[in-house]
Amino acid sequence: MTVFVDTSKQVGDRDHLKVFATTDAAETWFGENDPEGVAFEYDVLEKIEAAAALRPRPSL
Repeated sequence: MTVFVDTSKQVGDRDHLKVFATTDAAETWFGENDPEGVAFEYDVLEKIEAAAALRPRPSL
């Protein structure tokens, strides 16, 4: 997953963040809309169970 943050927009503005499923999708968008833009790639958890496993468990 690739995330683009438009720092000229305020947090909450619909154009502040753009999330792309693939690097190719991000590169295509940048080529057409913002050739000088910068994006960062983040790992995405594929299963909700994986995210739940990372949460601390309450002590009994």
